[in-house]
Amino acid sequence: MRNFFNMDNPVFRTLGKLADLMMLNIVFIICCIPIVTIGASLTGLSYVTLKMAEDEDGYIVKAFFKSFRQNFKQATIIWLIMLVIGCVLGLDLFILSQASGTLANVFRIGITATVFVYLMIMVYLFAVLARFDNPVKITMKNALIMAIADLPRTIVIMVIPVAAVIITMLNAYTLVYGTLVWLLCGFSLVSYANCFFIKKVFAKYIPKEEETDPDNWVLDEGDTTENPASKGTNAGSV
Repeated sequence: MRNFFNMDNPVFRTLGKLADLMMLNIVFIICCIPIVTIGASLTGLSYVTLKMAEDEDGYIVKAFFKSFRQNFKQATIIWLIMLVIGCVLGLDLFILSQASGTLANVFRIGITATVFVYLMIMVYLFAVLARFDNPVKITMKNALIMAIADLPRTIVIMVIPVAAVIITMLNAYTLVYGTLVWLLCGFSLVSYANCFFIKKVFAKYIPKEEETDPDNWVLDEGDTTENPASKGTNAGSV
C-alpha cells in the first residue's frame, strides 16, 4: 500500500503523463484557433511530444511556446503552402467525382496517388521542422525522403490518426464521446503515439552528441552540414 502512493508508481506516472497531454492538447487547440497559426501549433505539438517520447518531458507549456515562437515564420509558410496544395487536391477530387469515363478514371488514380504522397509528407513535416534546422524547401524535401525511406513506419504513422477519426465517426455515440476525447487529449495523444515511430526514423539522422537539458533541446546555431542535424545546427538535406 505504501508503494502505491509513491510518485514513481506506474499509476501515478501514467496519470501525470495524461495530465501533461491534456494540458498540451488545450494549449494546442487554443493556438490553432486563428487558423494561420496551425502550422506553428503543430510544430510546437510535435516538439513537445517528441521530447515526451524521449522521456524528456520538462515544462510542457514552456516547451510548446518555445518551439512555437522559434519556428513560427517557417511553420506558417509551410502550413500555408500545404493548405493551398491540399485545397487544390481536394477540389480536383471533388470535380473528378462528378466525372466519368476512362480519362476521368486515369486522372482520379493520379490525384489519389498524389494525395497519398501529400499525406506522407504531412505526417512528418512539422515534426521534421521541430527537430531539424533547415530552410523551408529542404524541410519539405527531407520529410518526403524520410517518409519514403521508412515506408512501413510511415504507413503506421498515417494509420493512427486515420483510425482515430474513423472510430470517432462510427455513429452518433462515438461522435459525441470521441469529440470529447479529441478536445481533452485527442490531438496530443495521437501525436505522442506517432512520435514513438517518428523518433526511430529520426534516429538515423540525429548526431550522437545530444544535449541533456530537457528544457534546452534547441542549441545555438552552428555550421551547415550535408546531413540533417539536430535543431540549431542549420542542417542540409538528407
